[in-house]
Formats: sequence, structure tokens, C-alpha cells
Amino acid sequence: MAEVDFKQANESYAASFGDNGKLGIPPSKRLAVVTCMDARLHPEEFLGLNLGEAHIIRNAGGLAKESLRSIIISQRLLGTKDVLVIHHSDCGMLTFSDEQIRSKIINAHPGDTDVSEAVNDLEFGPFPDLDRSVKDDVAFLKNHPLVLKEGNITGWVYEVETGKVREVV
Repeated sequence: MAEVDFKQANESYAASFGDNGKLGIPPSKRLAVVTCMDARLHPEEFLGLNLGEAHIIRNAGGLAKESLRSIIISQRLLGTKDVLVIHHSDCGMLTFSDEQIRSKIINAHPGDTDVSEAVNDLEFGPFPDLDRSVKDDVAFLKNHPLVLKEGNITGWVYEVETGKVREVV
């Protein structure tokens, strides 16, 4: 297990939890944020969000296609309107291709046809151009028939080197 004492950290968290258990299920700012799972990103902090204000949807690369199910639930059942797509500099998704990761996994399991078949069925979604990936994700959401059109869908890049965000689209 990771070198973290989760129990002690949770005891400290729970001790100062206050009235947070009374927060409503829908986020108060009616906002959904799609961003990367990268451990260097703390979207609540760099966006100035508090507990209960937004849905934070994370996956490798902050890809909209992988977040679609969560966005639909967030909008259709929980009332969010605006969506921020936030990718980031120095992202691992810029460093490999689908074929490279497939080969790595297959080579780690020589002769295992189940692994080979399973990995070949996956799209990992790497991208070679950061700003283009943001634009593509925003366009995907804006053009998807199940994503509500009432709110704003914008795209941003978080700079891990400075902590700043810049709007792309």
C-alpha cells in the first residue's frame, strides 16, 4: 500500500468536517470540470472551488470522451450547466502512442492471448498536441447530442510549471 496513513488523515479530516454532511448532492455552482488524473493537479485549489460547488471528473488526459457518461449524469440528473475541459502541460498523454503502450503490455505478458486481445480492444487516447486536444474535446462535447447546450463548454490548459490556467477555446 502507498506510504500514506489514510486512517490518521481521515480522522483529522472528519474532526473538522463540520456541516459538510448537509451539502446537497447537486453542485452549487452548477459546474462540471473534466481534467486529468495527474497527481500534480488539484483542480479545487487552482480554480478556487470549495466542497460541494462542482463535479470534478478525472481520467488519464482529462479526455471528454471518457468523461461523457459522468457529464450526462451531472447535467441531466444533477443540474450542472457549464463544463470546463482542463488539460495540462507536461502531460503523460503527450509521451506515447497507443501502439507503444500496447506493445509494452503485451511484452510484459508473453503468450497471454487474453491480455493481447484485451489491450488491442482499448483506445488509450494519447495526443501529440496539447491545445489541439483541448479544442477537439470541447468540439466533441459541443457536438454530442446528449450534452446539454444551455451552458458554456470551455477549454483550458493548466500549466504545471506555474500553477496558472490559460483559456484555449
